Amino acid sequence: MAKSEIRFSTQLIDGDGTFNVEGIEKFMKDVKLAECGLSYAVVSIMGPQSSGKSTLLNNLFGTDFREMDAFKGRSQTTKGIWLAKCAGIEPFTLVMDLEGTDGRERGEDDTAFEKQSSLFALAVSDIVLINMWCHDIGREQAANKPLLKTVFQVMMRLFSPRKTTLMFVIRDKTRTPLENLEPVLREDIQKIWDSVPKPQAHKETPLSEFFNVEVVALSSFEEKEEQFKEQVHELRQRFVHSINPGGLAGDRRGVVPASGFSFSAQQIWKVIKENKDLDLPAHKVMVATVRCEEIANEKYALFAANEDWRQLEEAVQSGPVSGFGKKLNSLLDTCLSEYDVEATYFDEGVRTAKQKHLQEKLLQLVQPAFHSALGHIRIGTFDKFKEVFDKALNKGEGFSEAANNCTGIFMAQFDEACADVVVEVADWDTSKVREKLRRDIDAHVASVRAAKLSELTTTYEEKLKEALSGPIEALFDGANNETWPSIRKLYKRETESAVSGFSAALTRFDADEETQKNMIVSLENYARGLIETKARDEACRVLIRMKEKFTTLFSHDAESMPRIWTGSEDIRSITKTARYACLKLLSVMTVIRLDDKDDTLNIENILAKALLDSPNEKEKKITTVDPLASSTWEKVPASKTLITPVQCKSLWRQFKIETEYTVSQAIAAQEANKRGNNWLPPPWAIVALLILGFNEFMTLLRNPLYLILIFIGYLLIKALWVQLDVAGDFRHGALAGLLSLSTKFLPTIMNLMRKLAEEGVPETNNPQPTPSTSNQTTGSSASSTASSKVTFLERGTEYTASSKEE
Repeated sequence: MAKSEIRFSTQLIDGDGTFNVEGIEKFMKDVKLAECGLSYAVVSIMGPQSSGKSTLLNNLFGTDFREMDAFKGRSQTTKGIWLAKCAGIEPFTLVMDLEGTDGRERGEDDTAFEKQSSLFALAVSDIVLINMWCHDIGREQAANKPLLKTVFQVMMRLFSPRKTTLMFVIRDKTRTPLENLEPVLREDIQKIWDSVPKPQAHKETPLSEFFNVEVVALSSFEEKEEQFKEQVHELRQRFVHSINPGGLAGDRRGVVPASGFSFSAQQIWKVIKENKDLDLPAHKVMVATVRCEEIANEKYALFAANEDWRQLEEAVQSGPVSGFGKKLNSLLDTCLSEYDVEATYFDEGVRTAKQKHLQEKLLQLVQPAFHSALGHIRIGTFDKFKEVFDKALNKGEGFSEAANNCTGIFMAQFDEACADVVVEVADWDTSKVREKLRRDIDAHVASVRAAKLSELTTTYEEKLKEALSGPIEALFDGANNETWPSIRKLYKRETESAVSGFSAALTRFDADEETQKNMIVSLENYARGLIETKARDEACRVLIRMKEKFTTLFSHDAESMPRIWTGSEDIRSITKTARYACLKLLSVMTVIRLDDKDDTLNIENILAKALLDSPNEKEKKITTVDPLASSTWEKVPASKTLITPVQCKSLWRQFKIETEYTVSQAIAAQEANKRGNNWLPPPWAIVALLILGFNEFMTLLRNPLYLILIFIGYLLIKALWVQLDVAGDFRHGALAGLLSLSTKFLPTIMNLMRKLAEEGVPETNNPQPTPSTSNQTTGSSASSTASSKVTFLERGTEYTASSKEE
C-alpha cells in the first residue's frame, strides 16, 4: 500500500464540536470507502488524556495520529475526534482517535464533550478500545472509573444499543500476571454497570447483552519498547477479519453501509449535540432513506445523461428503431442493478421503496419514447397494410377476402413488433394502440369500400344514364299516347338489368344486407330521378316543342313535303289537326306517369275540352266552370306534376298567339295565289267586250296596220308584265303590289330601252345578216330577255321581302 495511503488521517469533529462534513466526504472519496458495502469495521479509542492512545493506534494500525512530545511536558495532544484508515488489515478498518478524558484544559465541570464523544464512539464503532493504566486496577478512585461510568451512562441513551466490543487495554503492565488482573477488572466493570441507573426495560439486562468485554495488557512503551511492539503486533492479528463470525466484532448489529457512513455519522453527531436520545434503529432507517434516495437520484441522473439513452431517444423520435425494447431494457436493467449494488446493505424496506420510486421515475422518463416507438410501429404497419391491400385489390382479389387476409396478417405483425419494444419492468398495456390500429384499418377498409361502392354506383348510374337519356328524349320528342308506357317499359327493363349486375357486384364487398338493399333502392331511385329530371327539363321546353311540332305539321304534308298554298288546302282543318297534336304533346308533359295506375288519368280530354275551340265555346264558357282554373290535377300529387292546369292554360294561350302569324301567312298566301290565277275578267265582261267592241274589231280587220301596232303594244306590255312580276307582287295584296311596282317601273322601262338600243345597232350596220348571224342574234336576244327576266324576278323577290318587312 502506498505510503500516502497508510499515513492519511483527517479531523472528523473539532474541539468545539463542529462536524467536518467536507473533510469526511473528501476522506471517503480518497480511501474509496463507499465501495466496501458492509465489509468494513470502525475502531475507536478512549481513555485519560496523555495515556498513550495515539501512540498505541499508530503502532497498532499504522496511522499517523499526532503524538505527545514527552520532552515538552504532558498536555493535551488530540483535540476533538480524528479519523484515519488502518493500513494492511482486512476488512477495511477505520480508526477514530478521541480526545482524552479528565484533561485539565476542559476542567472538572466541562464533561459535556466527553459524554458526547463517548456516545458517538459507541454509536458508530464496532470495537472500542479503553486505554487504562495497570496501577489503576483495583483502586476505588482510579482514573478509569469515571470513564466507565460515562460509557455505561451514555449507553442507556441508545434506544436499541448495538453490540459493541469493549477492549480494555492495560498499559504499562507490571509483573502481576494478566490472569490475576483480568478478574479484578471484570469485577470492577460489573460493579460500575450495576451502579449505573438504567431504564425500566433494562433493569435486569446483563452487561453481556450490550458489550463483549476483552482484556489485553501491554508493556511500557518507554521502558520496554521492543516488547511493546511485539505485543502490539500480536494484538494487531486479532483485528484481521474482525467482522467474521468469531472475530472481535463478529456479532455486531445494525451496521450502516459504507456509502452511508458519512451521512450517518453526521446525523448521529447532530442528534447527540442536540442532547436527544439516540434511536439507532430509527437512525438506521433515516440513513437508509437519505442514502438510498441519493443513490436513486444519482442513478437517475446518470441514466438521463447516458449517451446511449440520448441516442436511442433521439432516434425513436424520428423513426422506428430496430431492437428498441432490447436496448431500452438493457439500459434500465443496468441502472437498476447499479442501484441494487450500492444500496444492497441498507434497510430492505427502504431500499425496495426507493428502488420502486427510481423505477417509476425511469419509466416516466422513457415512456414518451416507448409511445413513440409504438406509434411508429402502428403507423408503419398501417401504411404497409394500405399498400398491400391496394395491390391485392388491383390484382383482382375479392374485396372481402383481401380485407380479411391483410387485416389478419398485419395485426399479427403488429403484435410481433410490439413484443420487440416491450419494457420488461413496466406493465404497460399496448392494447389501446392495438385497438387504434384496428380502428384505423377498419376505417381504411370502410373508406376503400365506400370509394369502391361509390365508383361501382357511379358506373351503373352512368350506364343507366346512357341507356335512358337518349331514348327518353326521343320518346318525349315524338310524344303521343304511347310515350309514358314506352318510358315505363324502358325504365323497367334497364333498371332490372342494372340492379341484377349491381347486386352481383355488391356481394364482393362484404356489405351487410341492409346496406345492399339501400344501395339497390338508391340505384332504382336514381333511374327514376333521371327520368323525372328529363321530364321536368322537357316540360320547361314544352312551348318550344309545341311550336316546332305545329310548324312541322302545318307546313308539311303527310309525306313531309313542304306545303305550297295553291288555294285547294283546308287551312282550318290543317290548323286544327296540328293544334290537337300539340295539345296531345302538352297533355303528355303535364304529369309524370311512371306507375301503371297513372294511365287512368284523362288529362288529354280535360285539355281538349278546355282549350280546343268548339261551335258552342261561348255558351260553354258561360254555363260551365273552367276545369283549368286550378293549381293541381285531380288525384295527382304535387311531386308528379310537371305543368299545373293554370300553367297549361297560360302556355296554350301563348302558343296560339305565337302560331297565329303562321296561320295568317298561309291564309294570305292562299288568297294571293287565288287572285294570281284569276287575272282574266269575268265571262260577262268578255261577252260585253265582244258585243260592244264589234265595230272596233271590224276596223282593225280593215286596217292591218292597227293590228301590227296592237301586237307591238302587246309585246311591250307583256315584257313589262314579265319584268315587273306583277302577279308575284300582287300576291301579297294590292297595296304591297302597287308600292313594289312604283319602285320598279322606271328602272324597268330604262332597262328595256337600253336593251332595244343595244339590239338595234347591229341591224343598222349590217342590214342583211347571214342566217347564222341572224340565229345568233335571235339567240342572244332570247338569252338577254331571259337574263333580264331572271334579274327582275330576283329584284321582285327582294322588293316583295322589303314590302313584307314594311
